[in-house]
Amino acid sequence: MGLSASAAHRRLQRLWRSGVIEAQVAVVNPKLVGRPLVMIVGVEIERERPEDLHELKRWLAAEPAVQQAWYVTGESDFTLVITARDAEDYDAFMQRLVAENRNVRRFRTSMALSTLKRGLAVPVEE
Repeated sequence: MGLSASAAHRRLQRLWRSGVIEAQVAVVNPKLVGRPLVMIVGVEIERERPEDLHELKRWLAAEPAVQQAWYVTGESDFTLVITARDAEDYDAFMQRLVAENRNVRRFRTSMALSTLKRGLAVPVEE
């Protein structure tokens, strides 16, 4: 890139101010913190009433086991990435999800067998 330290700093500050950079994060290895299972979950809801959607979105955003949550089109209404200690931990999470969110109709779970790529990087054009 060839930028001086001060020019790079100014560019970073401009990206923060403009909202291009939203957060600075650490990528944690789930296995090393005792959460080796990664589940990808498709969640179908009963109704798309705004108050029901808002409540489920709020619940998902506050839940520590939910690494990522996407409101999507297609067969599912939400796609979740969940980390868990083991199958029992995951089952307890899903029991809470269904019990505490009356709008959840069903869910489908896929277990990640290995990680090929993980991150939040977005290509940025000059």
